[in-house]
Amino acid sequence: MPTLNDTHDAALKSWVDSANDPKSDFPIQNLPFGVFRRGGRDVRHIGIAIGDQVLDLAAAADAGLLGHDPAVEACRAPVLNPLLALGRTHWSALRAAISQALRKGSAAAKHADKILVAQKDVEMALPMDIGDYTDFFCFRAHAENAGRILGRADPLMPNYRYLPVGYHGRASSIAISGTPVKRPSGQTMAKGANAPTYGPSRRLDYEAEIGVVIGPGNALGRPIPLAEAENHVFGFCLLNDWSARDVQAWEYQPLGPFLAKSSLTTISPWIVTLEALAPFRTARLDRGAEPAPLPYLDSPDDQSAGALDFAIEVWLETPAMRKSGKGPQRVSRGRFRGMYWTVFQMVAHHTSNGCNLRPGDLFGSGTVSGGDPDTRGCLLERTWGGTEPLKLDGETRTFLEDGDRVIFRGAAEKNGVRIGFGACEGTVQPA
Repeated sequence: MPTLNDTHDAALKSWVDSANDPKSDFPIQNLPFGVFRRGGRDVRHIGIAIGDQVLDLAAAADAGLLGHDPAVEACRAPVLNPLLALGRTHWSALRAAISQALRKGSAAAKHADKILVAQKDVEMALPMDIGDYTDFFCFRAHAENAGRILGRADPLMPNYRYLPVGYHGRASSIAISGTPVKRPSGQTMAKGANAPTYGPSRRLDYEAEIGVVIGPGNALGRPIPLAEAENHVFGFCLLNDWSARDVQAWEYQPLGPFLAKSSLTTISPWIVTLEALAPFRTARLDRGAEPAPLPYLDSPDDQSAGALDFAIEVWLETPAMRKSGKGPQRVSRGRFRGMYWTVFQMVAHHTSNGCNLRPGDLFGSGTVSGGDPDTRGCLLERTWGGTEPLKLDGETRTFLEDGDRVIFRGAAEKNGVRIGFGACEGTVQPA
């Protein structure tokens, strides 16, 4: 169950002035983790986003500002994996020490020149070494919309109501926000054709998802019970599961997604911790007359606080918008609390057969979608399979065109506190 402490206090202010801006994604109540390089150097550092600055955790440790928990030493690594392996008690101790150091009135302020660097002066890197990546399908509205677009009488497959559906994705092609999106090529089967052809995808799509970063994990053969699942969830990022829909339609049967989704997956650079989001835990979706989850996927705690309430927005900037200076246009806004299967149920099911998770593994939530058109988190749904073009400012889109820039933004907001994720973006380049 979520536990609130003084790091969540809405009244807290930081001596880093930009963190006190109510529009900032990174107030002192957030403290997300990332990995960065300083101006052109190859050495990677673990940092905390605070306002428009980055707190260099190794530098803060050298200054004696973070105490002596093992998590402090883990933050000298070039990636988050050693910290992820330590577990929830150490993560919480580190968060408390960082919060104390950044609060207004802290003596740490006198070390600002040594421990802070402006975000505009750093290059962000993948925050962890990702050994495995599993993409789920946990938003019922997305599953139903996709089923209806495919013309199914019952849009949900029979297993959907009983287990979190997922597939093993490709970890090697996960990249940080800003990585160019090269239009993928593949086999497609045109309607009425007798044989497929090979070439650039004509139905390139985005999928607005949340990435789930795994902590300690489990030994092979030892499932993680639902009651312990949150001990293995470190935090969350934004995730774009770029999808070539025409390639997907031809290749996915009988084994599911393959080349249509493995050319690139983009994640945002900052990992917002589960602890930072504790004030936004809420009851999971009411299933009404639907079948209850099987016992290994159900508990009173998951029913009452298994969901997280925050928004994810999709913005699209076409080359014409960029040329005119109009900037991107928002095309959807969905809410994460609409999951049919919670993050913790995902962990419990994934390990229920004895599959081992490891520190730094990544889950995708599946496309964050709702019933209304402006809540649908991909163009497949937004344009109903390309039959209802999306109307922009003087333009339309069915699927992405070369030069289109897609930006995801997300935030949880309550009691005047905004816990933001930063941005996850990519621009489509020709094949």
